[in-house]
Amino acid sequence: MKKFLILLLIASPVQADMRHSITTSAKITLDAAYSSANRIGTTYSVTGNNITPSTTVGGTTTSGAIGGLTADSVTAGVPAIVDTDFTITTAGSAVSVTESLTVGDAVQSATTVTGGVVPSLPSLGSTVTGSGGVSGGTITSLSSGIHTCGGTMGAGSSCTAQTIVESVVD
Repeated sequence: MKKFLILLLIASPVQADMRHSITTSAKITLDAAYSSANRIGTTYSVTGNNITPSTTVGGTTTSGAIGGLTADSVTAGVPAIVDTDFTITTAGSAVSVTESLTVGDAVQSATTVTGGVVPSLPSLGSTVTGSGGVSGGTITSLSSGIHTCGGTMGAGSSCTAQTIVESVVD
């Protein structure tokens, strides 16, 4: 009986879990065209020593006032500027004046993306524009099941092809 049991164990079939898979995939990616612009605002500043500022608006002079920006007259989103006049307060003493003006961007028409192209770029303080990808890439499936990328692809275009072969024995 012992011999039969040993013979039975030796001749018994062995079981194993086995899994085998092949996965192939491919994709073409095209970046979209884009444009982003930010206008720069208008700023005015004045500093100084031993000066007396004044402004003249509408024929009226105001001593001790500084000029600047006025919302009374705005053209294309840019305010008008009121000039500052300076006179020396104490003759013969040191004088310093610093006046700074940054004229902001005028309002422009919106930038559009047409057919993947930005036809006209805005000329604003900060502009970032991307042309987007160029189509023309192709994916070819070979008889072996493997994919390849080809064709004409420019900046902003990419093709990724991959084949994964997995064999697992437990």
